[in-house]
Amino acid sequence: LEEILVTADLGIATTHGLLEHARRRVKRDSLSDPQELKSILKEQIKAIIVDHDRPDDLVMPEEGPFVVMVVGVNGVGKTTTIGKIARKFVNSEQSVLLVAADTFRAAAASQLKIWGERNNIEVFAQQEGADPSSVVFDALAVARKKSYDVVLVDTAGRLHTKANLMEELKKIKRVMGKQLQGAPHEILLVIDATTGQNGISQALLFNEAVEITGIALTKLDGTAKGGIVANIAKELKTPIRFIGVGEQVDDLRDFNADEFVEALFEPHSNYS
Repeated sequence: LEEILVTADLGIATTHGLLEHARRRVKRDSLSDPQELKSILKEQIKAIIVDHDRPDDLVMPEEGPFVVMVVGVNGVGKTTTIGKIARKFVNSEQSVLLVAADTFRAAAASQLKIWGERNNIEVFAQQEGADPSSVVFDALAVARKKSYDVVLVDTAGRLHTKANLMEELKKIKRVMGKQLQGAPHEILLVIDATTGQNGISQALLFNEAVEITGIALTKLDGTAKGGIVANIAKELKTPIRFIGVGEQVDDLRDFNADEFVEALFEPHSNYS
């Protein structure tokens, strides 16, 4: 069981804590069936993941567009995740505006435009190298004028200038609030399930800068189990919103704690 938990990326400390608690339960209740031990561990992991005060569902504002700021390091699948979230909103008959606020990476806006075309929705972009905060400010003005229901904002994720990046994200968040009271309504951190324990330091870094309100876990269609999110949920007290299980536009699922915990104990990921 210890090997299962460690290879699922739950981390050594969390694994030992879980097993110690389980051992005490086994001793106290005189349990002998290994399946009962497994059930205890599943209960504990689920309790870690869902032990937070914030709502699991996205809370839409009463009026004006619902603004989602999406953050994460480069390569985690931010832009793809935005495209898939957009599809969810489009499917529920809501108008969506995508905003290309990653103005540093040459391909960022063009990638977002591809997702815009796939979903048949508008993408707001300015020239490469434009000030991201200005882009967002102008985009929200357009969103208000055109009465969009949802605005999804793609942000930069280059890590070689951590301090600059975090300051930029803070500024974008401030500017959103100035243009639209209460915005952003959701700050979604995208984490790659294959990054393992590095995900925690990423999460803490972004949370310190902009206060994360939700997590999307990508690349769960491979061998990665993504147990790392248990630690992140524990550290940040933040709900997991979505899991990405493939490249297709519909391969983004609402997070289900029961399914997720069951998959941790499967020899092969059952998400693909």
